[in-house]
Amino acid sequence: MKNDIDFEEILTRYRSQPYESVDVLAVHTGEVRFHVTEGAEVMPASGEWLQIPGTTLYEITRERNPKRVAATTNGQIAAIHRELEGQFVEAGEKLMEIRHPLKKKEIIEAILREVLQLFPAPETAKYFFAMDVQNRIDKKGARAVTVEPGDEILTMSLMKRDTPLYYQGERGVLYSVYFTPGVSVARGKPLFGVCPPDKLPLVQRIITRVKADWDAADHA
Repeated sequence: MKNDIDFEEILTRYRSQPYESVDVLAVHTGEVRFHVTEGAEVMPASGEWLQIPGTTLYEITRERNPKRVAATTNGQIAAIHRELEGQFVEAGEKLMEIRHPLKKKEIIEAILREVLQLFPAPETAKYFFAMDVQNRIDKKGARAVTVEPGDEILTMSLMKRDTPLYYQGERGVLYSVYFTPGVSVARGKPLFGVCPPDKLPLVQRIITRVKADWDAADHA
């Protein structure tokens, strides 16, 4: 975790640009037809049972089987790769970009990712906390767990092989957890964030400030 955190600069940045860019990628190979235009507002599925479908972004056809792909987040279409209209694309190719307005909770989480010491996934795999760590989390919650360098912290499950992972970083509190046990996480994505004990007051100060600033903005 950085010692020279300029949290005023971080807050100013999120205040001036309270949104994030979400890339929309081709779900598989096929021929693409777009169903939205730049500037359009889009919504994800909604309703108690997600029975109201989200905005259709594009249709992709493979082997004469068309598949409509809907938005998974709300926002505005910021850019579309129109040159791909009617073209064959590869799985994972970027098709468009959504400008997603961040909610207060999302802003807090985004800031925390900047200031916490993150432990990224070394491979695309499924992850589980080590049994003793999980037991401590179950009893008192993640933020009651302190991790030390060399602690066995995770088990990585890949190709039917389980590999123990050891924490290498500054001693601290297991402040944020970004994965669900048993659900695949892409390589490089953060699994958890650690906060050194002496930095906890600063993190709490940031959270309190964000809540106060955005609550004031909501009522302005």
